[in-house]
This record gives sequence, C-alpha cells and structure tokens, in this order.
Amino acid sequence: MPVAIITGASKGLGRALAEALAARGWDLVLDARGAGPLEEAAQALAGHGTRVEALPGDVTDAGHRAELVAAARKLGGVDLVVNNAGILGAEPLVPLGSQPLDGFRAALETNVVAPLALLQEALPLLREGPAGAVINVSSDAAVEAYRTWGAYGATKAAVDQLSAVLAVEEPGLRVWWVDPGGMRTDMLAAAEPDEDLSGTPTPEEIAPAFLRLLDRRPASSRYTAAALREAL
Repeated sequence: MPVAIITGASKGLGRALAEALAARGWDLVLDARGAGPLEEAAQALAGHGTRVEALPGDVTDAGHRAELVAAARKLGGVDLVVNNAGILGAEPLVPLGSQPLDGFRAALETNVVAPLALLQEALPLLREGPAGAVINVSSDAAVEAYRTWGAYGATKAAVDQLSAVLAVEEPGLRVWWVDPGGMRTDMLAAAEPDEDLSGTPTPEEIAPAFLRLLDRRPASSRYTAAALREAL
C-alpha cells in the first residue's frame, strides 16, 4: 500500500485528506500538535482498515520530523508528503504595521522552514518510490494583496517559491503547490472572526480536488483547488 505523511492532520484540510486517502487504502503517518484530537482522528481512520501511525508533536522540532519519516519507513516508505500544518502568526490577523514580529518569525518557522526540513528528511524515501509526490498547501494570499494577510501570505509565497525550485531540482518527483481557496476551518475563523463562513466550502468538499492530482499526476506546478474541482 502507498504511504503518506500528512502534517496538521487532526482537523480541517489535513484530516479531510487523511480520510480521503484512507478510503483509497493508503497507509498514513499523521502529525498534529494536539494529542487528543489526533488520536480521535486516527481511530476514525482505522475503520477503513488502513494502517495509521499518529504522532503528536510540533513540526518545527527536528526530532519529531525524524520520527514521522521513521514511522513511514516502517510502513514501507514514503510515496507522498503533504505539508499542511500552518499557523497565522497573529489571531485575528492584523495589518503589517501592527504585526507582532515574534508571531511572524513563528509563522516562518512553521509554514516555511519546517516543510523544507521535513522534505529534506523524506527525500531519500520519496526518490526510491515509483511515484513519489509532494503536496505543499499554499494560499491565494501568496499571490494576492489582501489587507491583514501580509505576513501569512509572505510565508505562503515563500512556500510557493521553494516548491517551484524543488520541482526543478527533483524532476523524478511530482511537486504540487496547491491553493485550496477559502475553507470553513478553525484557522479561517481565527483569522477573521467576524467573517460569515456559512457559505464557505468545507475541507471535505475541497479534498477531492487534491485527489485529482494523484489520479492524473499532472506536471509539477501551482494549482488551485477551484480549477481542479471544475475539472472533476
């Protein structure tokens, strides 16, 4: 069975992707900071008959990242890494003139440095597989100038550029950086608590767009979930 590492997998898009992959028979290594919600997610996923390794921890910790890759190796290797875990840097979001610099540094560490570090750890196993792939979760804030989204958007713009260069350097892999668009998640609610999210798609509605990448294996590039969903 193929094996995926998914960070930030206890809720939101990470959990929705884990559910979708488990339904297809993938074995999973899951990460999240909260042990309780992660264990709850793992128990639910086990109902699919898939093997699930749930490792609570912080992706900014080198030891934790090594544990994630070691767990995947025990399951048979790494076929897919989904860098989904992320933080805003301020809750609610604030203009750049008020952005706490410590929060920005934390967002850079979680959203940019940790995904690169995890990929460095996993690359040897990804290269060994017949169809190694990377999905880095981006944002429209990486390419659009939205008020108060500057710091978070800057981290996602950095992820986009890292992904683009990785795609050039690792032609044997598929590297996809994907903007999921607005989703009804705790993160978006924390970012803009006064926003009405009732009409916003749920992560479960967005997840099938990501699966299309695995089905079709298009060229390494930036994609939006909206475009992928239209092509379903």
